Amino acid sequence: MGNLHSHQLLNQTHWVQAIHTAVKGRVRYKVNGLYHSEALKKYLESRLLEEKIISEARANSYTGNVLVIFHPDNSLNAIALLIQNILLDYRKKVSKSLGSGGQRQLVKVPKLSAAAQTGSQIIPVLGAVGALACATGLLYAYNLDEPILLLIQRLHTPLRDRIMVGITFMGDPLVMLISSLGLAISPLFYNRRRQATILGIAGVGATLLNCLMKLFFGRARPALWKHIINVGQHSFPSGHAMVSIVIYGFIGYILAKQFPEWRLRIYALTIVLIAAIGFSRLYLGVHWLTDVTAGYAVGLVWLIVCILSLELQQKYRLSLAGG
Repeated sequence: MGNLHSHQLLNQTHWVQAIHTAVKGRVRYKVNGLYHSEALKKYLESRLLEEKIISEARANSYTGNVLVIFHPDNSLNAIALLIQNILLDYRKKVSKSLGSGGQRQLVKVPKLSAAAQTGSQIIPVLGAVGALACATGLLYAYNLDEPILLLIQRLHTPLRDRIMVGITFMGDPLVMLISSLGLAISPLFYNRRRQATILGIAGVGATLLNCLMKLFFGRARPALWKHIINVGQHSFPSGHAMVSIVIYGFIGYILAKQFPEWRLRIYALTIVLIAAIGFSRLYLGVHWLTDVTAGYAVGLVWLIVCILSLELQQKYRLSLAGG
């Protein structure tokens, strides 16, 4: 019996992993095989809701998570074991209906779907990179940097100055780098080590790349009026724009996958925050507009690389789990 129990716990750890357990009687599990499987989603929900101890169960094939609300007298392991047994029943059912190779075929379909979905998300982002690069070239070619900054200068008031200083602080590369590394080693990301690791790599990579580009181009900062904040010597590309789009963009991507019902709002708030940080650099007169647009373009490319790395890791794990 002891060996059987150990074997069950081993399988439970491999198939079902609790990721949110802060509230008693409410838990979210990461379920192996649920990612992009609508059939398993419906089967899990229907079977869980048949149990008397379960008051609510919602599976999400986009994130691979299952939210379960149950009677608080039951343990997390008991619920996880219940989900594991449902998974076993589902695999047996699929194996009977599709034959001995059914499970392997079942795993291949979501992988194609995931690849297509990832591609459809990347294409508009690549379009944005191209648009930003073209805008940078046109602004520089027609010498529009200085007229635009002088136009923005007319917006200055003491209150707006304080607001913009606060916004620009949220995009400080050093602050964001320390924050991203802190999140990467934080207990909050204990069950999301791959995401946390790539977040840390994204922050470090963006900061180092920006420093190298500043040294390479050596462009002087605008000096059209007295700066109210301390800045370094080099201007191109904007570190605030580049690092903020990487860090906040990656965090927004993770949150949107975790809470797909809030996806549009998360993306909208992320875009507004990143755009506000870029505008604050123009308002404060410490960057040319071409610095900001170039920072966004390079940051977007690095963000795509980081997101694709995360997606490839997740697909590799799923392929190994599927046999």
